[in-house]
Amino acid sequence: MTWVRGRQMSEDGATSRAPGEGGRLLRWAFRHLAGPADGVQGAVQGGSTAAREAWKRDLAERKRYTQEQRDRKRAARDADRRR
Repeated sequence: MTWVRGRQMSEDGATSRAPGEGGRLLRWAFRHLAGPADGVQGAVQGGSTAAREAWKRDLAERKRYTQEQRDRKRAARDADRRR
């Protein structure tokens, strides 16, 4: 057996589906009739303004810390080269 796009494929070329995956009709229905979820304000954008600002501060702090680590390693390499 081989795997094709995350599915197991038998020797005769048929792919097996996981239980509950549904068929063509069910996939079409979910794609075209269900649509995006309503009633969840700001779910994709990340919630409230305060949460976004906290996320931005956290990201900036992580970037600063990473840059400090790079600078320390670079300084240590330079010091070793000078010896």
